[in-house]
Amino acid sequence: MAAAADKTKKSADKDKAAPSRRPVLVIALIAVVAAAAAGGGVWYFTQAPHAADGAPASQAKPKAPPAPAQYFGLEPPFVVNLNGPVDGPRYLQVEVQLMTRDSAALESIKTHSPALRARLLMLFSQVTPDQIADRPGKEKLQAASLAEVQKVLLAETGKKCADDLLFTSFVTQ
Repeated sequence: MAAAADKTKKSADKDKAAPSRRPVLVIALIAVVAAAAAGGGVWYFTQAPHAADGAPASQAKPKAPPAPAQYFGLEPPFVVNLNGPVDGPRYLQVEVQLMTRDSAALESIKTHSPALRARLLMLFSQVTPDQIADRPGKEKLQAASLAEVQKVLLAETGKKCADDLLFTSFVTQ
């Protein structure tokens, strides 16, 4: 009987000395769940693209194509003296087209074309020849011209109306 008591005492001592396996199992279970969640997320996001409302893109409503562009030419071409040194007269002749995709905006552009011409004439007359000698200079003038047009139209109609401004002819002399 003493031998049996020794065996139970030794097994009890062994259990106290051996680390518990329960925390290891909990950590392993958490790792498996996290890996499964990560895998599920990867699978979800690599499937067919989804629309903003959660429906697949094939079921999403297609976007309407943009309205066709409509152009209005500010006639006649602008002809201005360029600002600069007195080494002789310098001229700029430029033809301007305004682009919009809204027919109501096109009517507003037509209505306010005298004010647009006046603002653009003032802008073009302040340009120096070396400012428009290269492409970046011309593009900068084009962007400034569009901003002037949109500023006038915004003040008159409450909308910018013009989507783009194009130089269809650009001559300096």
